[in-house]
Amino acid sequence: MSDAIIILTEEPLTAVDVANITDLYGPEDNVELVLLVPADTKRNLFVDVVDQLTMLDLPGALREFREKPDAQTVMIEAKDILAESMAVLEAAGAKATGTVAEGDAVASLVAKVTETGARQAVVVTRPHAVADTFRQDWANQAQRKLGLPVLHLYSDSGFIGDS
Repeated sequence: MSDAIIILTEEPLTAVDVANITDLYGPEDNVELVLLVPADTKRNLFVDVVDQLTMLDLPGALREFREKPDAQTVMIEAKDILAESMAVLEAAGAKATGTVAEGDAVASLVAKVTETGARQAVVVTRPHAVADTFRQDWANQAQRKLGLPVLHLYSDSGFIGDS
């Protein structure tokens, strides 16, 4: 029987992300990675603009004001993120499955951890200054609901979020 590590990501996983995740277990461990990509991240405009400004990304802050995509476009984007991430996981030789999670991202993560009896949960996001500061990021929310530590990695870096 294999152990599961559930991964929730809002960004396509990179080779750096996969290396960080596969470092969580040894080559002799029978681990299956289960990837969840939310179809809708339900972000707050004000918070997203502040996040971009704290990163000194003025063009990014301005992009937040563009019209939000419709549900079909959001689903296509989530499927693209899933496909890119699965390709990187497979290229690294990781045993992985993945799905697009509809509805609340954190609730989907908690449900999958509970369903599989996963040994660990990992959240991969870009930095979100406001949510991270006030411990409202996905990792902290999931940790409170699960009662277990949840690893929060910042996308394409070796940095660990404070969860």
